[in-house]
Amino acid sequence: MISKSKNTVKEFMGFLREYNVMALAIAFIMGAAATSLVKSLVDNLIMPIVGFLIPGGAWKEFILQIGPIFFKLGAFFGELLNFIIIAFVVFIIAKYLMKEEKVTKK
Repeated sequence: MISKSKNTVKEFMGFLREYNVMALAIAFIMGAAATSLVKSLVDNLIMPIVGFLIPGGAWKEFILQIGPIFFKLGAFFGELLNFIIIAFVVFIIAKYLMKEEKVTKK
């Protein structure tokens, strides 16, 4: 029984090393921090400019009502813009900092 659990621990440690789980965990934490930074950039620097250019300026409060259903399109488009900017930042990091032309299949 004890040798079986030792073997399981060895397999688990091999899994952690083979799939570089610690590096993935660090990347996840850094990604979460970068997400909040980019969200702040969008909300506090870019969106005031967008709001100024759109008549009325309250584009995040735009709601489309169809019968009894309310669609919060302004909030959705704000989150969509956040996603696009975050995806672009990740693309730039992958392209220039990692200096890889393409990710190839193993």
